[in-house]
Amino acid sequence: MGDYVADFEHLRLTDADRAGGKGANLGELVAAALPVPPGFVILRACYEQVMSRGPNGAELDRLHAEALEVVADTARVAELCTRMRELVHATALDDTVRAAVRTAYHALGDQVAVAVRSSAIGEDSTTSSFAGMNVSRTNVRGDEPLLAAVAECWASLFSPRVVTYRARRGLRGRPVMAVVVQRMVAPRAAGVAFTADPATGRRDRVVIDAARGQGEVVVSGAAEPDTYLLDATGPTLLDTRLGRQRFAITDGPEGDRTVELSAEQTATAVLDEKEATAVARLALDVQRHHGGIPQDVEWAIDAQGGVWLVQARPITTLHEPSPTPAAAGQVLARGLAAAPGRATGPVRVLASPTEGLSLRDGEILVAPMTNPDWLPTLNRAAAVVTDSGGMTCHAAIVARELGVPCVVGARTATTALTDGAVVTVDGGKGEIRAGATPAARTEVTTIAAPVAVAESTATRVYVNLAVPEAAERVAGGDVDGVGLLRAETLLVQALGGRHPRDLIARGEQEQFIDRMAEGLSRITSAFAPRPVIYRATDLRGNEFRALTGGAEYEPVEQNPMIGFRGCYRYVREPEVFALELAALARVRERTPNAHLMIPFVRTRWELEACLELVDASPLGRQRGMHRWVMAEVPSVVHWLPEYVGLGIDGVSIGSNDLTQLVLGVDRDSEVCAELFDESDPAVLEAISRIIGTARRLGITSSLCGQAPSNRPDFAELLVRLGITSISVTPDAVPSARRAVAAAERRILLDRALDHRPERR
Repeated sequence: MGDYVADFEHLRLTDADRAGGKGANLGELVAAALPVPPGFVILRACYEQVMSRGPNGAELDRLHAEALEVVADTARVAELCTRMRELVHATALDDTVRAAVRTAYHALGDQVAVAVRSSAIGEDSTTSSFAGMNVSRTNVRGDEPLLAAVAECWASLFSPRVVTYRARRGLRGRPVMAVVVQRMVAPRAAGVAFTADPATGRRDRVVIDAARGQGEVVVSGAAEPDTYLLDATGPTLLDTRLGRQRFAITDGPEGDRTVELSAEQTATAVLDEKEATAVARLALDVQRHHGGIPQDVEWAIDAQGGVWLVQARPITTLHEPSPTPAAAGQVLARGLAAAPGRATGPVRVLASPTEGLSLRDGEILVAPMTNPDWLPTLNRAAAVVTDSGGMTCHAAIVARELGVPCVVGARTATTALTDGAVVTVDGGKGEIRAGATPAARTEVTTIAAPVAVAESTATRVYVNLAVPEAAERVAGGDVDGVGLLRAETLLVQALGGRHPRDLIARGEQEQFIDRMAEGLSRITSAFAPRPVIYRATDLRGNEFRALTGGAEYEPVEQNPMIGFRGCYRYVREPEVFALELAALARVRERTPNAHLMIPFVRTRWELEACLELVDASPLGRQRGMHRWVMAEVPSVVHWLPEYVGLGIDGVSIGSNDLTQLVLGVDRDSEVCAELFDESDPAVLEAISRIIGTARRLGITSSLCGQAPSNRPDFAELLVRLGITSISVTPDAVPSARRAVAAAERRILLDRALDHRPERR
């Protein structure tokens, strides 16, 4: 059963390659002790066993490859997709798979209603949302209906819209899917919460879309939800905008049923202030657990008032807040500011995606609402306006990913705007104005691709990266290199979700090195000749244990955060570390801008033993490679001079772990959250001493964290202390660069004023 099915509590973000984005994200929410309805994931391995290695697997591969090649021929793609879906439904599930799924389902209760949702590999990632494209089924009851719903999810991999989307995103490999099965909450209200405003990019706001009944009417755009704007620091409710919802979807004896709402219900708010605040607080808890990365959180409130989280994912696109010049002309329609930027063009009102071919390049698409079938049309639109929908409807999500301005919930747009009329759509204000504005254009910053800014700084601004897919886009921005390349994603992908010692036991080391080097080379090549600092694997013991076969090799630890990890693990398991070193050595032969950073160093003797392993490897014979350590353990304050004596020439402060260990507070603890403060004087003293030692001994110093980008005072402190670089997430690069530049100017001004001669 373990090969095919995993309960949520056994999954983490590192399992995305086998449980898909939805499944891995739910496991992470459970790990954070957040309120999540119980469930399980039918893993990728199950799909591969039944479909990829089944009797129709080769034919599926052939047809899918052809569909990607002829994606512009919509008729041929539709024909191929119909055949592929037929092959999926024609493939029988073997007894082992059926038994595994039934056993996990029965563990949830007797014939309970469940939601069955696709969790395609690559879905709900930071760069691709697959918004609404793969199938989801709600209120499914019984063994056979459940298995049928799973087959529908698998078959949805081969719809024309999914094939088109994959081709456009450059995802050309074999599609695979996991499936989430989750006990249904009978919701009084449901919806989605954003922990940053998708329209303005403000990180100090929470935006909530809410509707009565199930949240499907929100994400599908079938109804215009209520929208609540909150200040994230409270959270405090700032504004409420009532939507228009004429029906709700609820649980019926035969599955979903549609219920008409009364006039009284449609005239009152879905949530009161207390409920909106409770939803926002939980959403912010999710963001905090994910290290401050803005999140898109699906939630539901049951009849007793309990708030549940049913999904979370990183927001795929956020633009950098900036003022937008006012547009001239009469306001013809208003709605929700759903995707930033401004665009001018003639209106094209369309009633359905079948009319999409009539949209010409540069025209403004105006529609009642959109769904995934609109994707080819949306891809050509200069801007998008819909009558219905909220911040999380299909039009809003896809427009943000495509980088086109979007206004949703404009109510009368399809009647107030006429074909051919020239208008300007302001996606940041939610307005459609008559006439053209000369300066109108689309400006959007995606999480994967920071917009270049004009600032120039002596302090280098690096980025933190984890996946090769984002490398080319991020490398094109205003960045000086990669200050923290997390190895964990590359490692898990190269291992195929297996424990490394299981791979070694099977003699598959060379294949691992090939896969690891391939992924790493994509990043180093994109950034060359700028430095890429590769932090060796720092999975904790519980995360290694969660890999396939991990229970056989990993001890059970009560506190893995300060357990068998980092440098000490390399010394005790040198055969695993040797594989990483071999992959890095192979990459450096082609791109010598790759350098090594050793994490979680506690003592001098373990670092010395670790460096002996590096020297004995192929990497040790290569000249010009920098050797860094992460400064996460407070003992580094004492030992850093000794580390430099061993040959270390760079130190990077991991502010999250350092704060945790200086203050003795679990960084993931909700109960102790108010104690976790990286600006605590004790933490700042440790940071100051680390940077001071680095300056005195002439080595590079850096800090990996978001504080320099959103707290100018913290950035100024680091610059004054003499730090040589900071490393932030890609979306934070512009604000970090500005903060550092402002700090450098302030220091120069202060020095100039200090040396100004006094007037007599």
